[in-house]
Amino acid sequence: MSTTATVAAGPQHTLSPRTSKLLQGAIVPTLLGMAWPNILVMSAQASTGLIETWWVSHLGSDALTGMALVFPGFMMMQMISGGAMGGGISSAIARALGSGRRHDADALVLHAMLINGALGLFFSAMLLMFGRPLYAVMGGRDGSLEAAMLYSNVVFGGTVVVWLMNALASVIRGTGNMFVPAMAICLSVVLLVPLSPALIFGFGPIPAMGIEGGAAAVLLTNALAAMVLGWYILARRSVVQVRWSGLQWRMLADILRVGAVGSISTLQTSLTILLTTALVGAAAGPDGVAGYGTGGRLEYLLIPIAFGFGGPMVALVGTNIGAGQPERALRIALTGGALAFLLTETIGIAASIWPYAWLGLFGHDPQMLRIGAAYLRMVGPAYGFFGLGLSLYFASQGAGRLLWPLLAGLCRMLIAVGGGALALHLTGSVQWLFGFLALALVLYGSILAAAVHSGVWFRSKSRGPRSAQPVRSALASRCVGLSTTGQT
Repeated sequence: MSTTATVAAGPQHTLSPRTSKLLQGAIVPTLLGMAWPNILVMSAQASTGLIETWWVSHLGSDALTGMALVFPGFMMMQMISGGAMGGGISSAIARALGSGRRHDADALVLHAMLINGALGLFFSAMLLMFGRPLYAVMGGRDGSLEAAMLYSNVVFGGTVVVWLMNALASVIRGTGNMFVPAMAICLSVVLLVPLSPALIFGFGPIPAMGIEGGAAAVLLTNALAAMVLGWYILARRSVVQVRWSGLQWRMLADILRVGAVGSISTLQTSLTILLTTALVGAAAGPDGVAGYGTGGRLEYLLIPIAFGFGGPMVALVGTNIGAGQPERALRIALTGGALAFLLTETIGIAASIWPYAWLGLFGHDPQMLRIGAAYLRMVGPAYGFFGLGLSLYFASQGAGRLLWPLLAGLCRMLIAVGGGALALHLTGSVQWLFGFLALALVLYGSILAAAVHSGVWFRSKSRGPRSAQPVRSALASRCVGLSTTGQT
């Protein structure tokens, strides 16, 4: 069997061995081989918040609560820049490579940086202008609100660095290379471990900056990762290279039609957390916010696992649909979703059984521990459905079909916020609020899994990679060198 494939339609384009593996490799080994570095990188990226929280907790309860107020917004930014818009970038490049449009894949690099750079500046302006009223609505008061503002103004003042780093990482992931982004970001986290306390508490000639030092450490380490990833592409070590062919709307649209809809889905998730944080704050005060925020931070740690499988699925699904292999793309999505469910459900059940093992890492305030434990015991067993739904959301990015993830996310938000607010109004108990959060996660994962399994990606009658028809014969005419074993 040939180790490469060429596209027969139009000029002959040789696909790289990496792209050929996405089209031909056995699904589970290929998926696992791509997932482990991606899980590593996302775990490292998410751990920046944990490292910061642990160090900041030594500054007192106001600082810890301030971090809990800022963290949802920062994670929303990470999810949009790396997951939503990042998924749009990876999907566009994967589909271009899968269909043999190497020139387009190269040109997409600068378009990706332009989009993420502009959005990073916009996001920064919004949080700098409206951060204080937002954190006040979420329950920030007095010292906790001032701590939130100190951290927020620094981290969001330079947030464009994070957006550009995620754009470069997504470009490389779109080629099927998960290892290089993983190593670059892990390097930045290793640097964060000593840099964060040095800037927070001071070290030698470095003055103590308090909570602002933690924010500065995050920006500096993200800048390092961006430089490493930029060097990798400019040194022509990546499958795609930087090619300027003029600003083209079709390329911007190719990224935005997936990334913009994905951003709405991400905003739904983050808005759900923001609003439920406000509900907890109204019912239990700042200590309740700290408990819910600390317990809910474990939910954010599920994102690396879901994205660990979801990131590769963007490349795998996108490349296979670009090459005209919808059946294989669907098998990849369902396999990855099942693996993500098993891992995240295991974590959720463990957290519900031993909640204090997690909460005790961040503080010992009785109210914080009580609220956090109530959350984990109720919502932890539903974590598997969150992992399932989120991994299938990323797979849907690869397919370029995000209607059902959007609908499932809307359902989750309505049940979690609307049902939770009603329960809190009727009972005054956060326990019932957490029950609706768990129900919302179960429905989110179940709705999306049922929709993808039913074949909603391929119901369009339009031409191109969205066709619902099995395309084995079409694939044979387009891709030379793909054998029957490559279809399984």
